Amino acid sequence: MTDTATTRKTPVRAAVASFMGSAVEYYDFFVFGSAAALIFPHVFFPSADNAALVMSFATFAFAYVARPVGAIFLGHFGDRIGRQKVLLFTLVLMGVSTFIIGCLPSFEQVGWLAPALLVLCRLMQGLSAAGEQAGASSLTLEHTPDDRRAFFTSWTLTGTQGGQILAALIFIPVVALPDDIKYSWGWRVPFWLSAIVVIVAYIIRRSLHETPAFEDAKARGQIARLPLVPLVRDHWRDVLRVVLCATIAAVSTVFGNLALAYGKEVGLAESLTLWLVVVANIVALGTQPLFGRLADRIGRKPVYVYGALASAALMPFYMLSMSSGATLLIFTLAILTFSFGYAAANAVWPSFYGEMFSTRVRFSGMAIGTQLGFLMAGFAPTIVTALGGVADGGWVVISVFTAVVAIVAAVSALTARETRDVPTEQLGHRADAKVLAGA
Repeated sequence: MTDTATTRKTPVRAAVASFMGSAVEYYDFFVFGSAAALIFPHVFFPSADNAALVMSFATFAFAYVARPVGAIFLGHFGDRIGRQKVLLFTLVLMGVSTFIIGCLPSFEQVGWLAPALLVLCRLMQGLSAAGEQAGASSLTLEHTPDDRRAFFTSWTLTGTQGGQILAALIFIPVVALPDDIKYSWGWRVPFWLSAIVVIVAYIIRRSLHETPAFEDAKARGQIARLPLVPLVRDHWRDVLRVVLCATIAAVSTVFGNLALAYGKEVGLAESLTLWLVVVANIVALGTQPLFGRLADRIGRKPVYVYGALASAALMPFYMLSMSSGATLLIFTLAILTFSFGYAAANAVWPSFYGEMFSTRVRFSGMAIGTQLGFLMAGFAPTIVTALGGVADGGWVVISVFTAVVAIVAAVSALTARETRDVPTEQLGHRADAKVLAGA
């Protein structure tokens, strides 16, 4: 990389911009998830029974169907015209679609048109989210010194925790409202509020310039006209590896969405289940950067694998604690499972996945790989609910599901190359060397 490119690196500003953008995007995303568990069965479907809950979780999953399509589209432009421009687009698209959800009519007003419009807006959210984490992670990684990539990129995912905290905090007073207010206009307020945070994040993100690695590749004529072609030809193994590793995100949807419904089933107050999400994510704000620093010292693979296996080991204890009535025990296990287990894998994957690819296909590789893997995360609440995960004894179904996903992710991670000591300009070099030599 040229000296000029190196001097343009602004890791702190990149991390802040990625944190804020991810917080906004995933505030919107998690607001929908909380509403799907607690509100939408009453508002968008004819009867608030288990079938309505399954359908409501299905609307949550629809975004994950749109995300692979969005990943191809946004990944193409992210690798062609730059990370920063695409990230501005994803931010605006998420904000608009979320605000519109707050304006939708109910099933009582327009019948089945209501859930149809909800699905359409959810698809727009999915298209936006498809490029957010991959783009923000690529942007931060390419602005960061080689020896601190895991730490700085961890802030992209820490931003998602901030978004989830904000979403849960706003929903706590909503679920405490009387039913006639909660199910009429009260639930809409969190969706309308997204407009404010989108404007703030847009201003911050707009001030950040393009990454030096991308500008350097552009100057050298190494930008692919169709990034998907070299990605599939030269990096297909890495894409497949990311797909399998990215299924670990199902732990987050189980913890943040499905557990809300299960906790309600076993007698926990809705506000308490939301506080579990808030507290665990607040602690993760501190632990994830620490796991990032650890990954810069000992490598990405050991930290990631630990996070996956710890999630599998701790989830059954967390789910069992919900029916114990011991509030302190429930909160302790929630923190251990999420903040000291899953948070390790969550903090490391932006650097771990991103470092598998070269600059010319990094955005596409991360976006497509993660979004295909995230399909499992999106459908996890629907699948597990249909299997009885929200009924009595459902903790067994939830725990087994989490263990299978975590083990698949851990084994896949073990097949990857350790890239802690590889300079940024050499990342993905082995896959690209033959192509670049020919060029």
